[in-house]
Amino acid sequence: MKVYRLVAALAVLALLVAFGAGFPAAAQSDDSTGMLQFEVAEDGARFIFGQDHLFEDGNPDYGTPFVTQGYIYPVGTLNGSNGVLEDGSPEFPDQVLGEWTCYGYMIGEGAHTTTGVWVVSTQVYNFYTNDSIVVTDGFEVADFNVPATRAVTGGTGEYSDARGEQVQELLGFTEKMGVNLRVEFQLAG
Repeated sequence: MKVYRLVAALAVLALLVAFGAGFPAAAQSDDSTGMLQFEVAEDGARFIFGQDHLFEDGNPDYGTPFVTQGYIYPVGTLNGSNGVLEDGSPEFPDQVLGEWTCYGYMIGEGAHTTTGVWVVSTQVYNFYTNDSIVVTDGFEVADFNVPATRAVTGGTGEYSDARGEQVQELLGFTEKMGVNLRVEFQLAG
């Protein structure tokens, strides 16, 4: 009877591993379609921008360069305003899949943009769990829950041949004004 229970437990464990339930992975994925999904919580304290193109209130205007970083989490972790603690550390350290780095320029009405395109950027997704990187380029929109399509331009490791599209949605902002994003990659190649 003990052997039967052990075999049954191993079978359940194998199913959980096969479907990614409860185990950290590079992201939720569907290998049959090449789709990866996850969420990003920006650390607003690491949003650094140039000082040459500012509004009177000190916020970045059109043409302001910036760089920022945050944490990559599994889908369903973020509620639109969480993911980073006051000191800049991840709110859910056991769920962190990697680090997100973003750099580019403010466009539109810069930080005052309330709808439409406000950023053109390069984003680097550094996944700790499989030591791989995915890079994307394109526009970001200021609207909540509105999909914006970006180009997947390359990667390393498991994603060294990555090409395809990224769909990104702004979920909200953290207390330090960092973005919360839902991201989906449709990879080809």
